[in-house]
Amino acid sequence: MKYFGTDGIRKKANEFTPHFIRTVAKGLVDYAGNSNIKVLIGGDTRESTEWMIRAFEEAFETLGVEYASVDVLPTPAIGYVFYSAGFDYAIDITASHNPYTDNGIKIFERGGETYRKISNAGEAVIEAAIDEDQEYEVVAAELRENLHDEAIERYLEHVYKYVGEVDFKGLRVGLDCANGAMSVINKTVFEKLGAEVSLINVDAEFGQGINADCGSTHIEGLVKFVVDNHLDFGAAFDGDGDRCLMVDADGEIVDGDHMTAILAKHLGLPAAVVTVTANQGLLEWGKESGVHLEVVPVGDQHVSAGMRENNIALGSEQNGHVTLPGEPTGDGMLTALSIAKVVAETGSSLHELASIITKMPQVDLNFEAAPEMKEKFKTSDDVKKVLLEFEEKLHAVNGRLLARPSGTENLIRLMMWGNDEAVIADLIKELANKLKEVL
Repeated sequence: MKYFGTDGIRKKANEFTPHFIRTVAKGLVDYAGNSNIKVLIGGDTRESTEWMIRAFEEAFETLGVEYASVDVLPTPAIGYVFYSAGFDYAIDITASHNPYTDNGIKIFERGGETYRKISNAGEAVIEAAIDEDQEYEVVAAELRENLHDEAIERYLEHVYKYVGEVDFKGLRVGLDCANGAMSVINKTVFEKLGAEVSLINVDAEFGQGINADCGSTHIEGLVKFVVDNHLDFGAAFDGDGDRCLMVDADGEIVDGDHMTAILAKHLGLPAAVVTVTANQGLLEWGKESGVHLEVVPVGDQHVSAGMRENNIALGSEQNGHVTLPGEPTGDGMLTALSIAKVVAETGSSLHELASIITKMPQVDLNFEAAPEMKEKFKTSDDVKKVLLEFEEKLHAVNGRLLARPSGTENLIRLMMWGNDEAVIADLIKELANKLKEVL
């Protein structure tokens, strides 16, 4: 795709001009076949989201499309509300874990008994509309309202129903809302279920604070907060709230790999879907415990597809994007609540639960790469030779390598595993330098 990546359209915020947004809106109408549709619009807290919501409102109004807005709301809440309230599509304006200078457009559609990200066919129609850039007839819309408060209430009802009967009394919890969309939900659910909750980075206003040295992409702040305040555990969300990473009482990070093992064991699941970024320790745990781990490419769309195609109830990515049983995509708050429920029901600490897997040393390194460099990475024989060379070097430490262009940022992402952390730390730097030379 030319405009759509692994998670919608994502680029620098100033590139989302009102004109570009109008062509996206026109493309959605083309895909639907007519303007007789209802669209829900919302997004995260970055400053550009506010005017992008207004631009979509104006575009749909001139197209004669019925729409309503929820303003700031987490991605999973937007997905749940648009479907349960009878809308045909949802426009979610967010760049997830990216800095405030970026933004993006995720589009959801109805699919069977739940919702899903818009199909490849839908993406193709919208991309054609962007390229064709055709004028369209201006008409008047019938619906224009703000459903923010109603949407929060509807989403919270879903969360309480999903979590069910549980008592968090005695639990001391810290939440890092990344100054993002989860800030509008914040401590509501945990507190109602009996936990004592402390919050950091909970600014829900449109601005520049989203993901800024906070949240799941900068979890060191939550680590310090949990340890300094002697909390039982903490949970950090990303900007749009579909990811969650956790921190135990000792300040150790509990990621998607740990949570997959914890939930699969507690729920007695025979299988789970993970991506190629999964730590070798999780894969070894799967073999030893008899839980089949279906490995798919990076991206929540691949996780969802793997779950559907193999009739598997649980899926995850190491970054904390966990798709829980019965849910169509990741929900950071539900993930944190589900793990907390295991803590409450077992009487075990999060540290004890996470120790179910023993992680193999892993080193991650990203470097900036322009779009043309990312394309060259996919096709260059020289790149393939370099990667093969380093895969052979990793044999000495029983290691493996994953190198890929990011689907959401102008980065090349490198991951290495091996039984000697010092060796792989040196190797990954050497690999990055060689790839930069080739590219």
